[in-house]
Amino acid sequence: MTGEETIDDFLGGCVRLIQPRAGYRVSMDTVMLAASIPARAGETVLEGGVGSAGASLCLAKRVDGLQVKGIDIQSDMVALARKNIDLNALSDRVSVEEASIKDLSGAQSQYDHVMINPPYLPAGKAICPPDDSKGQAHMDLNANLRDWIRFCVHYVKQKGTVTLVYRADRMDEVISYLYGRVGDLMIMPLWPRLGSKAKRVIIQGRKGMSGAVSMLPGLALHGNVARYTPEADEILRQGMALNLKAFARGEQSG
Repeated sequence: MTGEETIDDFLGGCVRLIQPRAGYRVSMDTVMLAASIPARAGETVLEGGVGSAGASLCLAKRVDGLQVKGIDIQSDMVALARKNIDLNALSDRVSVEEASIKDLSGAQSQYDHVMINPPYLPAGKAICPPDDSKGQAHMDLNANLRDWIRFCVHYVKQKGTVTLVYRADRMDEVISYLYGRVGDLMIMPLWPRLGSKAKRVIIQGRKGMSGAVSMLPGLALHGNVARYTPEADEILRQGMALNLKAFARGEQSG
C-alpha cells in the first residue's frame, strides 16, 4: 500500500478495502446494494463495474458458499480489486477480470443474480471529476444507462434477479429500459433522514417475469442523534441483509 491509499473497514471490520485516497471510494450505496441481493450458497453473482470490489466482497462475506465474479473496464481498478480480494482471503469465491459491460459476447443467462451501481450522471450534463477513476464511476463516459441494463438482462438467468442502486430522480429511465425484460419490480427508497426526499433507490426485479411495480416503504439511513438509524446500522456495520421481499410484506420497516 502507498501513501496515496487507505485501508478502510466495512461491515464492522469483516471486510477491509484498500482504496485510493483521492480517487473513487466505496460509498454507502455500495454496501446497501450488496445487502439487497437475495443470494444463497451455491449460487452465482455477476457485478458490472466492480471497482475496488467493495460490493462483491461484502456480498461474499455475508453469504458463505457464493461464487461472485466482477468485471471492470479500468485495469487499475481491476488490479486494486484483486488486491482487496486477497486482503480478505476470498480468492476462492470472488474473481474479477478486465472487460466492458458493453461486451455481450459471452453466453447468455449464466448467473443467478446480476448487480450494478452504474454512473449516476449522463455525459455532458455535469462537470466530470478530474480523477479518471472517479469520473468513470460517476459519469456515463463509456456506456450509458441502456447499455448497463442490456448487460444485466443478457447475463442473468431466467427468473434470476437484476439489482441496481441509482438516483431516485432517474428511476423512470431504469424502469423504461427494464420494461418487457425484467418484471416483479421492487423499488426501495433510501432516505438520508426520515422526512427527507430519497436521493437513491434500489431497484430489483426478475428476468422474464411480469407483474406490477411495488414501491416499498423505504429505509432512513441517518438518525437525528446517532450517525445511522438502527435499521441502517444493522446493514452497514453488522452485515445484515436488506430483505426487499420482507419490506414488501411489511415484515421489516425502516
